[in-house]
Amino acid sequence: MNRITGIIFDMDNTLLCSKIDFIGMKKETFHFLVTRGLLPVELNLTNHTTSTLIEEAVRTNQLTEGLLEELWAIPKKYEVSGMQNAKLESGVIELLEQLKGKYRLVVVTNNALEAAEAALKDNNIYDYFDCIVGREMVGALKPLPDGFLYILNRYNSTSSKDWISVGDSWIDGKASAEAGIQFISYHGDILKMNSMGVFPSADLMDIRELLQYV
Repeated sequence: MNRITGIIFDMDNTLLCSKIDFIGMKKETFHFLVTRGLLPVELNLTNHTTSTLIEEAVRTNQLTEGLLEELWAIPKKYEVSGMQNAKLESGVIELLEQLKGKYRLVVVTNNALEAAEAALKDNNIYDYFDCIVGREMVGALKPLPDGFLYILNRYNSTSSKDWISVGDSWIDGKASAEAGIQFISYHGDILKMNSMGVFPSADLMDIRELLQYV
């Protein structure tokens, strides 16, 4: 019997066609951290994202409140710029229309809550969701599972087996797996995911294909 009662969506490049310059964001964040002596210049960036770089810096216990504020201003700048006039991924409205009222629908994003809510409202899909989890609401960002655990705690009558998650990146899959939630890839780089220990149960080419798994 299918137990799925809730679906966790990533936002960028899952619900919305993001124009965020993630490479530029990561490089500028890394430069900031290196020049302030918080990360070594020889650090291999291949398997890092902006969020994992920030997590590495936080672990040094050398980030003052002022430095942390400066640091978070970097991704916020890229997010605000990249989310301007962002459009929906093809088929999102049709999918949400099919799912609304049948499942709990939530978004877990590494973006700032304000930016996420604005983008969802601009595209008229905000009201489809029961909960939006932005980075200010969790202790650590994806690939750590805090956002997913937040959802499990909020809906504490459910278990991890009652949920599935959908995202385009290995960090989505890693966070989902760490929370014990089944992960489905959407237009993901499966080789990259596998190399990071992420093995999706399916890989969707069209977001509406999700209906086959709920």
